[in-house]
Amino acid sequence: MIEDDEGHARLIERNIRRAGVNNEIVPFANGTAALEFLFGADGSGTVSANRALLILLDLNLPDMTGIDILAKVKANPHLKRTPVIILTTTDDQREIQRCYDLGANVYITKPVNYEGFSNAIRQLGLFLSVMQVPVAD
Repeated sequence: MIEDDEGHARLIERNIRRAGVNNEIVPFANGTAALEFLFGADGSGTVSANRALLILLDLNLPDMTGIDILAKVKANPHLKRTPVIILTTTDDQREIQRCYDLGANVYITKPVNYEGFSNAIRQLGLFLSVMQVPVAD
């Protein structure tokens, strides 16, 4: 999960857990740390070759855009099949189109109010509980 808003990160994790998803969630508050995890010390991405991953990605991060992260992930041979779910407050149609063009699998606009956000994440958790994630080559 790449989310710089700590409150949103806690809410996302809590509601995904309520939906029954017990997989490990590795939180990152910025893109730099997330890319280091995904691509490894050598930057090749081979560290993720045998990981079954799913990325929850905010577009508005303090050090880079989520679109930059998405583009790097989808361009890497070891990560290109990794499902990426965009979870952001941005509902601009051009941004949505750009994310899908780059290979995003799902684009979700975060509802403004707490209850709406909680409900949306719970539904996402239900979706994640039945979703199949590929293991990279």
